[in-house]
Amino acid sequence: MRNLLAVLALVLAFALGAFVTWHFSHRPEPMPDAPALIVKIREVARLESLDVSLYRKIDFTPDPREQKTTWGAIAQWAAYTLHQPRGRAIVFAVAHLGVDLRRLDLNGLKVSGRRVEVVLPHVQTSVEIKPAETEIIGSNLDSAQTAQLFEKAKNAFEAEVSADKDLQIRARSSAEQSLKSLFTGLGFTDVVFVERLSPEPKHG
Repeated sequence: MRNLLAVLALVLAFALGAFVTWHFSHRPEPMPDAPALIVKIREVARLESLDVSLYRKIDFTPDPREQKTTWGAIAQWAAYTLHQPRGRAIVFAVAHLGVDLRRLDLNGLKVSGRRVEVVLPHVQTSVEIKPAETEIIGSNLDSAQTAQLFEKAKNAFEAEVSADKDLQIRARSSAEQSLKSLFTGLGFTDVVFVERLSPEPKHG
């Protein structure tokens, strides 16, 4: 009987030792705090961009330029009267909508256990005109006036894309998916994108 009790005690001690060893060797690593997350984001972040192809028919008549002399003004008036400059073209462009995750800082991130709140930077919009793909319908513009046509088209495209809520949402969703994958891989189970961070709880 004593031998049996001794064996049971030995087995129990071995099991207890094995459990303690397993417990301390398998303790979950602490969750990264907000500054550590910022470092992680900047290590892997890029400009999350949504590219959209655009085209529009543009009808452009440049305004007369201010002339330094009276004779110059008269000559310009005659030129515009006899042969008014005008350009018509189908202009192609690519709009880039993106959230630069490198701009995310501690003011836009809050960690609470396995929950993280994120305030994304604003969507940035830029437009790239494709002069080589432009189809000229009719134009008597000089090179400077043609450049004005392209600038007018670029400004119009940028205003249109910036006002398109669906495109803005799609660009944000791309950045959200990128961050959610990163945070989930780090062990967070609740990743929330908000307009502003929730206030810290008051103590006392």
